[in-house]
Amino acid sequence: QVQLVESGGGLVQPGGSLRLSCAASGSIFSIYMMGWHRQAPGNQRELVATITIGGSTNYADSVKGRFTISRDNAKNTVYLQMNSLKSEDTAVYYCNLITGRRVNYWGQGTQVTVSS
Repeated sequence: QVQLVESGGGLVQPGGSLRLSCAASGSIFSIYMMGWHRQAPGNQRELVATITIGGSTNYADSVKGRFTISRDNAKNTVYLQMNSLKSEDTAVYYCNLITGRRVNYWGQGTQVTVSS
């Protein structure tokens, strides 16, 4: 089994920044991709950003230029630096890991609230 532990969520004012972290542990033999998704109340879960083992990144159009995903392969940890936050970024953010065998794992989620 694989466990994902997220941290770094919280309350921030519009225009502010937050950095989310997600540490993976357990029976990790190979990782294909890690990433972040989010779900706001009443909405479906949506992709925010992903990064492959080789470092290729992908972002939702709504966060391009504001969010940056990165990873530390040695620590099996992925980060999401979120700048210029907007009220519409308010959501529960979920860490996602896809193994080399394309098995999906999800974290419990961390709340991000952007409000003045």
